[in-house]
Amino acid sequence: MPKLKTRRAAAKRFKKTANGKIKRNKAYRGHFMEKKSSDQKSNLRKGGYVAKADEKRVKNMLAS
Repeated sequence: MPKLKTRRAAAKRFKKTANGKIKRNKAYRGHFMEKKSSDQKSNLRKGGYVAKADEKRVKNMLAS
């Protein structure tokens, strides 16, 4: 069976951690930032992790 190609769009958005989890950036940072509270903007700066339910799908996209 041939090797899976990495989906480049996914590779730009997700990073693997040393423990095998997948880091991601949070949504809702694109625009309308002046309406959002400073607490909300501060929370959006921090990254998050991909949910367990989606982890298998994302790992498959990142398979190189």
